[in-house]
Amino acid sequence: MLGKTYDSEVCSAARALEVVGERWSLLIVRNALFAGSTRYNDFLKRLGIATNILKNRLDGLVDAGIMERRSYSPNSDLYEYLLTDKGRELVPVILALTEWGDRWMAPDGRPVLYSHSVCGGAISQQTNCANCGEVRDMGQVQGQPGPGMPAGRWSG
Repeated sequence: MLGKTYDSEVCSAARALEVVGERWSLLIVRNALFAGSTRYNDFLKRLGIATNILKNRLDGLVDAGIMERRSYSPNSDLYEYLLTDKGRELVPVILALTEWGDRWMAPDGRPVLYSHSVCGGAISQQTNCANCGEVRDMGQVQGQPGPGMPAGRWSG
């Protein structure tokens, strides 16, 4: 995890980064979502991550409520790590990062294609306006203070 470096920020993105901002965290979630990884050794083999880092990341994801740890063998200390609803709701985040990476960081083409398991259609992320539909120019997106913004803190 990043540590408490965003304490002075009144920003949901900064708060989210405290939980999933370290690269291994989202890769662990990605593997749980799309590669069927649930056990410590699954993550270890597929990611090639150091054991101490994997343990810390899994513990952090459990502490944050993104994963839950369940014993899968009644006579041992063997656990599986399962995504919670909170963890599964990171799908759009991973898809958005993947689409950005496909556009800007994948010179040989998209390495992974995501599809809808029900009908097989391609999955994509879009930014939509609740009033008029899709936003195609990201320069048209603006921020404004919401109900959680303390008085006098907005400088946007």
